[in-house]
Amino acid sequence: MIYQEFTEEQTTPLPKFTNRSSCLVATYTPHLIQLSKRSILSWVGKRGGMRTRVVVTGIGAVSPNGIGREDFWRATLEGRSGVRRIQSFDPAALPVQIAGEITGFNPLDHISEKDADNVSRVVPLAIAAAKEAVADAGMDPSTMPIEERRAIAVLLGSGGGGQEFVQRQMSLYYSGKIRQCSVYTIPSATIGTIASEISMHFGFRGFSHVISTGCTSSTDALGYAMQNIQCGMADTVICGGADAPISPLIMKAFALMRIMTTSWNHQPERGSRPFSADRDGFVLGEGAWMFVLEKYERARERGAHIYGEITGYGSTCEAFHRVRLEENGEEPARAIQMAMERAGIGPAEVGYVNLHGTSTVLNDRIETRALKNALGKRAYRIPASALKSVIGHPQGACGAAGVAVTLLAMRDHCLPPTLNLDVPDPECDLDYIPSSCRHADLDHAVCNCIAFGSKNSALVVSRVLEN
Repeated sequence: MIYQEFTEEQTTPLPKFTNRSSCLVATYTPHLIQLSKRSILSWVGKRGGMRTRVVVTGIGAVSPNGIGREDFWRATLEGRSGVRRIQSFDPAALPVQIAGEITGFNPLDHISEKDADNVSRVVPLAIAAAKEAVADAGMDPSTMPIEERRAIAVLLGSGGGGQEFVQRQMSLYYSGKIRQCSVYTIPSATIGTIASEISMHFGFRGFSHVISTGCTSSTDALGYAMQNIQCGMADTVICGGADAPISPLIMKAFALMRIMTTSWNHQPERGSRPFSADRDGFVLGEGAWMFVLEKYERARERGAHIYGEITGYGSTCEAFHRVRLEENGEEPARAIQMAMERAGIGPAEVGYVNLHGTSTVLNDRIETRALKNALGKRAYRIPASALKSVIGHPQGACGAAGVAVTLLAMRDHCLPPTLNLDVPDPECDLDYIPSSCRHADLDHAVCNCIAFGSKNSALVVSRVLEN
């Protein structure tokens, strides 16, 4: 501590913090205040304080249970599953033959036929969701001057990126059709190409990045997007998550780990069963959920509709195992607590939790413990639900899918259900909103994600309250 104490007699206003770097640099005259990093973060996290507010003004979705934001949302509220027998290839030789696979989507509605041969499936999914989000936000990139497009960045999360594209090229190579391999194999194989393709599609010239941290990827991307706007790196960020991992190799690799359900090939829509006592593994999924994030003042100036505000972000790592989590749930809980602290709220103000809820035996129990650790006795009174019960697990895009559902729940005062929760696990004893949606007035919600490599990330999403 290098600053002197601030006494009650001193009436000079509180310090003003710069909007750059870590946002912890203070200018204050004539007196200095003693402030720890923790107290600064807590203070600037209070809503209505001096910290730059970051709001969501556009949402786009391409999901296994609905193409387009409103179709996705309606299907989710109604409990209509997007899990089905795999159609993109014959899964008969695999122990797992079901997935949350998108049907009825035409890539050529969003990219050219030539491009379709040279990029992974995830690219048109991401572009389609981004187009809907940008239009929903009332933005028209074609009329923007270059200075405005330079202030718009792209930042999304993806776990696998172009893996499916690489497998296609390898199949051509090993079948002796090397001349049919794409000249763009190398750039299209990288995860970063997803952001580049979105930037090129719209002409946005701000930074263009992809975060790849496994299942927490898009949660981390949204957290970093918020921070980049707050620190002046961009005025607007096109942000979210996209993944398309459904392929024979990826399905077989997950099956080897014995973490996918093998019991519901005959009833695909019942396969994803988070928190149910008879769950036996997750269902792979795919999709893209994208948002427009911008400064609150800018959104108000241009009269944009505001869905909500990203108010807090927390992330931790257990440093424990490549795929397993420590069973005490301490580090996921700490990520949730960090997000709440930075949002300036406590457990009493949380009205809903969007769960990671993979439908694996161990992870669902650990997440339940984490909520109890983070929220205390209040955890039993907060409704929570698992979106993966209707769409499967879209890997790095799952956090963005959860944020989309949470913002739409805030808009419509209705919480989505957890499907297939027929016989609750006695160790998973919270309110998971089984079977049907529930009316609720929601001001603050936690969106939680857990990933391989001991990673844990959480966001707080809040209703916009005027200063």
